[in-house]
Parts: sequence; structure tokens; C-alpha cells
Amino acid sequence: MQLINAAIALLALPVASAFAPTTPALGVRTFSAPSTFNFELEAKKSIEDLSDEELKGKKVLVRCDVNVPLDGKTITDDTRIRSSIPTIEYLKGKGAIVSVCSHLGRPKDGPEDKFSLGPCAERMSELLGQEVKLAGDCIGDDVTALVDAASEGDVIMLENTRFYSEETKNEPGFVEKLAAPFDMFVNDAFGTAHRAHASTEGVTKFLQPSVSGFLLAKELEYLDGAIQNGEAPMAAIVGGSKVSSKITVLDALLDKCDKIVIGGGMVFTFLKAQGLNVGTSLVEDDFVETAKAVLQKAKDNGKTILLPSDIVIADNFAADANTQVVASDSIPDGWMGLDNGPDSTAEQKEFLSDCKTVIMNGPMGVFEMKAFEKGTFGIVDILADLTKENGAITIIGGGDSVAATELSGRAGDMSHISTGGGASLELLEGKVLPGVAALNDK
Repeated sequence: MQLINAAIALLALPVASAFAPTTPALGVRTFSAPSTFNFELEAKKSIEDLSDEELKGKKVLVRCDVNVPLDGKTITDDTRIRSSIPTIEYLKGKGAIVSVCSHLGRPKDGPEDKFSLGPCAERMSELLGQEVKLAGDCIGDDVTALVDAASEGDVIMLENTRFYSEETKNEPGFVEKLAAPFDMFVNDAFGTAHRAHASTEGVTKFLQPSVSGFLLAKELEYLDGAIQNGEAPMAAIVGGSKVSSKITVLDALLDKCDKIVIGGGMVFTFLKAQGLNVGTSLVEDDFVETAKAVLQKAKDNGKTILLPSDIVIADNFAADANTQVVASDSIPDGWMGLDNGPDSTAEQKEFLSDCKTVIMNGPMGVFEMKAFEKGTFGIVDILADLTKENGAITIIGGGDSVAATELSGRAGDMSHISTGGGASLELLEGKVLPGVAALNDK
């Protein structure tokens, strides 16, 4: 295994295939020294900080993230809906009248049936064991009438907020209409907390108190807590395809991690930066110099990176391609790397064995194809065992990281699986999340 004095940290970037071809960016990229990372999130009130009297009989607007994947009208992964249930159950139990709002997909010109929250309301009804009425809109007199007619413990779901372009523009007139039927606001949608939209930030100007739900509070506790106060040794596992999209967070977190594991398509940009042949593997040529600068800067900081020592290569990007395992410095022309080899996984296990905090983003290979799944599932097993056997804090972020962890059957052994993509990234970069900043301080 190649050990290089360096460091990279990243969480929760949504990535497609770890090795999917990308369009190279134009121009020369530079890597500048970071300013000191000194972002500390102000403590925010959550629903648990409110008294029973502040909740009983109140009409509560809850911003959830039920932006689930659909096959037609069938939900293919209900994780986000399930994650919203504890907050809703708590509010119901306190006698609140709960109205859920969310977006789904990216409607272009007003309402589109394929983006209706109907399937989400049905699934939430099943999970709660009671009817969740779907409003025909998210604003207007009919919504107000439905909310006014509801009883304590009832749950309503408003129709897709992004059926209105004013939602993403945070247009004041729309914000006021959205907030009008309600007494208070709960934000439980970490995945959209980095957006200053009407339903995430705007409504706080009209609804008080405005507090976090359980899911949002948990995300902040784990993500911000790990970065600010994570127990050492701390490690980051970085997979996926693009170096280009990870420079800012790398810059911000360079001093935070003791150990780094790099996998996925981005490996080959780093290998090329070392002068190695990578065959037809995915490489961002415009970022080879950036990779060199990263390695040098991290070397100067006395950090350690682990790159794969062996690679599963294929003669084609296909499930039935011919494959072989070669050393990472011996990739032949005409072949591409699509996964870590077995030696790499064994070395990762030893490398991470003493870590107390581990953040993972991105798979090690094209785990969607059976021939290239072992590297990803191997490192998922390593993290799950670290938590189960050693009590380490393990945080999984990024769409593919979450999908792989769920598919492996080890999701229950992790400390935390993040629901956020861009929000996680921006939090780790030290940016203010508008949807969090707008909530009441403790």
C-alpha cells in the first residue's frame, strides 16, 4: 500500500458512479493554502427545548425532506420518509397539529403529476398508522381550511413546495402565504438546510418559535461535532470520481484528520500525479497539478494518505468485462481501474484499526456491478466492525456511500448515516447553513 504524507477530508458529496466518466473542466486549476478553519455552529433550539404548553394545540409547519427516489409512483427508497417519523410522532404526542411540507424533484413550470407528494403521503400514513391527508396545494384558502379543521395529533402533507418558482427564490409574498395558517415552524430537513428557500429560511421571519427537529439536530451533532470535537485518531475515507469538486472542503479540513484513505475514480488522478501509468482509467487531467499540490501540502502538515496498492482492472466499463488484479503501479495500456484489490482492503483494515472517528464519503469502486463491489463492501465492513467492536464513531455521507452501506446490510452498525448532500459539504467547509442559522438560538 502506498503511504503518502498527505490529508484529504470530505463528507456527503452526492456522487454518481465512483468511476463514471466526467467532462474535464477547462483551464489550469490551482490549490491555495487554506485560511484557518474556525467555524463553530451556534447551538440551536430543538423541539425538545419547548414546553408542552408551547406545543399543545399549535399548528406546526414541519419542513421535512421527503425527496425520495421514485419509479413512476412507486417509492424505491423510503429512508428519508422514515427519518422524519420521530419528529412527527413527538409533535403528535404533544398534541400539535402537524403539517409537513417538502419538495420532490425539480418541477420546471408549475405542478407536474410525476412530482406530486401523493406517494409520500401514502407511505407516511403507513409508517404512522394513521391517515396523512394530502393538501391539493401548499398555499391558499383550501390549505388554511384544511389546517383549521384538523384536530390535535392530525398530520397533513402540503403539496410540493417547488410547484411554485417563488419557493427557491424565497419570494416574500409567497413566504407569507406559506406561513399564514401556522403558529410555529420546525425544520427537520438537513438536506436542504444549505438553501435559503421559502420553506427552509423564509418562514422563520413569520413563525416563532422556529426550532430544529430530531433529524436536523442529530445531523448537526454528528457532523459539526465530529469536525470540532471528534476523538482522535480521526480518519476520512474519500471515494467517488472527482477531485475537482472536493478542493474547497479539502482545503477547509486539511488540519482535521490524522489519516486519509482515497478510493474510487479520483485515485487515478493522484496516481498520474506521481507519474504512474493509469491506462484508460478515469483521470481529471486539469487537476493533476492540483493533486500534486495537495500531496505536497499535506506532506508539509505531516498527515498520511493511503492509496490502493492493488487495483481490479477491466478491459471495458461493463459488468461482463474481462478483469484482473494488478499492482497500482502496473496498470497496462487499454485497461481501466474499477475497484480496489484485496490487498488494499486488508491494508485499509490495519490502517484504520486505531481510529476513534471516521468520516466516509464515496465508494471504492463500481459497487453496482458485482465484479467491482468487494472494495466498497470491504471498507463498509471495516467501519461497521470499528463501531461494533471498538466503539468508534463512524459517519457515512454521500448518496452512493449510503446506498452501499444499506446494500451491505451493515447500516445498523454505523454511528450515523447522513441524509444530507450539499448541506453536509457546506457545513464541513465551514459555511453558514441558512436553514440552520435562521432557527432560534438556545
